[in-house]
Amino acid sequence: QVQLVESGGGLVQAGDSLRLSCAASGRTFSRYAMGWFRQAPGKEREFVANLIWLGGGTNYADSVKGRFTISRENGKTYLQMNSLKAEDTAVYYCAMRDRGRNEYDYWGQGTQVTVSS
Repeated sequence: QVQLVESGGGLVQAGDSLRLSCAASGRTFSRYAMGWFRQAPGKEREFVANLIWLGGGTNYADSVKGRFTISRENGKTYLQMNSLKAEDTAVYYCAMRDRGRNEYDYWGQGTQVTVSS
C-alpha cells in the first residue's frame, strides 16, 4: 500500500504564492509518476501537473503553465504555485501512478487552497 499526505494549503490573496508538498510512504519502489490534481466546488477533478519520477519530465495543464512548477526533492513532491488567481481555488490532491499503469491508483486526502480576489 501507498500513503500520500499533502500539506501547504491555505487562504491567500490573488497574486500570492503557495507551495504544496506531498509525502509518499509505503510501497513506492514501483512509482512511475506523481501528479497534482484539483477539484473546485461543483466541478470535476482536473489534472494540474505531473512529474515522471525517473527522468524528471513534467507536464502542465494549460491553465497553470508559467505559474505552477512541479518538482521533487528528498522523496517529496512539490507544487510551487505563483501568481495565484481566484479560479485556482480548489482542493488539491497528490496522486501516484505505478509503472505499467495508465491511471493514478493512489491519492492523498487533499489540501484546500483558497484564493481571494
